[in-house]
Amino acid sequence: QVQLVESGGGLVQAGGSLRLSCAASGTIFRINNMGWYRQAPGKQRELVAAITTGGSTNYTNYADSVKGRFTISSDNASNTVYLLMNSLKPEDTAVYYCKANLYTGSWSNYWGQGTQVTVSS
Repeated sequence: QVQLVESGGGLVQAGGSLRLSCAASGTIFRINNMGWYRQAPGKQRELVAAITTGGSTNYTNYADSVKGRFTISSDNASNTVYLLMNSLKPEDTAVYYCKANLYTGSWSNYWGQGTQVTVSS
């Protein structure tokens, strides 16, 4: 059984930083991509950043609202993805979810339970 376990959320003042982690565990044969989404109250869930493993090269993409402030990275050996969030703004407040596209015998998408990020002004 595959699980995605997130950590690193919390309360921070505007301008501060947080680092989120998401570790995938279970019988995983291959990872296509992993990413972070967020959902603020009353809003739809949106992509924040994603990373696709392509052998020796990883490909990343970011929402326009976080470009230059957030950095996504991964540790393939531990099936972990990170999101370093700098220069946080109150509008970054949301529940952040990890998502992974994994091959466990077939390709499927998996979601973490979510971690709250609150940025105070």
